[in-house]
Amino acid sequence: MQIRNDLTAASLQPKIDKLWQLSAEKIILISREYDNSKGTPVFTVNGKYTLRGWTEWTQGFQYGAEVLQFDATGETQSLESARKNTVSSMASHVGHFGVHDHGFNNVSTYGNLLRLMNEGRIEENEWERNFYEIALKISGAVQAKRWTNTKDGQGFIHSFNGPHSLFVDTIRSVRALMVSHLLGHSLMGENDVKTSLLQRGTLHSIATAKYAVYYGEGRDSYDIWGRTAHESVFNTNDGNYRCPNSQQGFSGFTTWTRGLAWAMAGFAEQLESLSYFSDEELAPLGGRAEIENIYLKGAKATCDFYIDNTASDGIPYWDTGAPQLYKLGDYKSRTSDPYNEFEPIDSSAAAIGAQGLLRLGKYLNDKGQADQGNRYWQAGLTALDSLFAEPYLSTDPTHQGLILHSIYHRPNGWDNIPAGQKIPCGESSMWGDYHAREVALYVDRINKGLPYYNYLGAVK
Repeated sequence: MQIRNDLTAASLQPKIDKLWQLSAEKIILISREYDNSKGTPVFTVNGKYTLRGWTEWTQGFQYGAEVLQFDATGETQSLESARKNTVSSMASHVGHFGVHDHGFNNVSTYGNLLRLMNEGRIEENEWERNFYEIALKISGAVQAKRWTNTKDGQGFIHSFNGPHSLFVDTIRSVRALMVSHLLGHSLMGENDVKTSLLQRGTLHSIATAKYAVYYGEGRDSYDIWGRTAHESVFNTNDGNYRCPNSQQGFSGFTTWTRGLAWAMAGFAEQLESLSYFSDEELAPLGGRAEIENIYLKGAKATCDFYIDNTASDGIPYWDTGAPQLYKLGDYKSRTSDPYNEFEPIDSSAAAIGAQGLLRLGKYLNDKGQADQGNRYWQAGLTALDSLFAEPYLSTDPTHQGLILHSIYHRPNGWDNIPAGQKIPCGESSMWGDYHAREVALYVDRINKGLPYYNYLGAVK
């Protein structure tokens, strides 16, 4: 990746303004054309959103996008639609014990709506506030129930694959536990045993840093600073870690770039969240300094790996060990090519990862570490400058997606290969579109001097 130091957040504002214009058109197009009775939209095929049964993890992005649209533009139609859809469609996600995605579904909807009420953007209403808060409280506890103990006496929130499985994705879903904890909630068990949601969210984050992220310290023959494994597998009989694995990447020993991006954004967000908790709360978990060091190491490592293994314009291919990537030659020194013949781009990884780069950059700058902070900040702007323009920004008025060239599940062959192409390209995903909006809002608010965008804005 060739980091551009000539970019500023303000210089991206024209592209951000265009993105919001197109975003409004896409939201209306989906609302008009998509049949919600079929299920939650997941990704596009020939420009039209369709579903793919695996788990219900994308509906929060569908309706959360409407909240973000209102936040950025003041379009009341988007707000009213988001409120209506959250009430009518999101309850099942609050009590969904079968997924590890509560931070995606519920913080993106109930959480964003509550944040806007806290900011005075939505009129204060006691019953509406109580409705959002109870949903977020329950969601965090339900998420925390998916718990596997490890041999070291700690543990993790297990994925939908089962109790043996730690997904790197879930580092960004622990936000559900942190919000619930700060709203005063806990996980209640047999005999009224109370478990702290801060404890479970923190221990999961520490486990992700320990097992899913590599630091060049000799764990295996492919241990490189910042490489991530999508899945970490444990023996549930004794809690021992066994091996890395991948569900959506090429292998357990290569880096699926969307998983990498989840870690980049998740660790940066958890670094920001530490200021919300007291020293007394953090002491039993290792203390503020130790936890900060773990999160900071994970954030820096993953962001460095992204910078070092991404095309020059900041947009990554879907896996850094993809089997035909070598046929592209020195792809890291050239602009990304979504229409190549060998391996697809995953623009959704850029949408997610850019936010991690920006948040880490700001965090370090605020700590007085300008040299390091500016590097990550400028890398984030570099990726966004590419992502918010063609061929990634979708300007076709008939295409329901906002950001093109997203990949869902390359090994399973779920992604559409358009006529005349040899690899999947030209399609969008709910998570890619949502996170493009989210990072656009992040920069938009900074440019306009508005309150800093943080998921813990849901807590008053």
